Amino acid sequence: MPFINSKVSVTINEEQEKELKTRLGQAIALIPGKSESWLMTGFEDNYHLYFRGENSEPMAFVEVKVLGAENPTAFDALTGEICKIFGDVLGISADHIYVKYEAVKNWGWNGANF
Repeated sequence: MPFINSKVSVTINEEQEKELKTRLGQAIALIPGKSESWLMTGFEDNYHLYFRGENSEPMAFVEVKVLGAENPTAFDALTGEICKIFGDVLGISADHIYVKYEAVKNWGWNGANF
């Protein structure tokens, strides 16, 4: 039950969105027990972001929410992969990407909670 939501300061075209979705789907497997079959993704492009008081360079804020306990080692590996993906697909430098993780105890789906 992972969810990856991305707020980026650039425009995402349809081809880029599909590539992001596909590559994030592969990357989520870096967290043990997580897979694309349960992954939901969201993309908010042209988002007004400022970093260090500036907005002259492309940047991203990526939130990763997972059901269960935190896994700092897996989260570290996923951060590296997320930075690579957003760099490759959207040209956003790793030093202009924040990644936030949240482990969630309660998660609802299909009319009930896990």
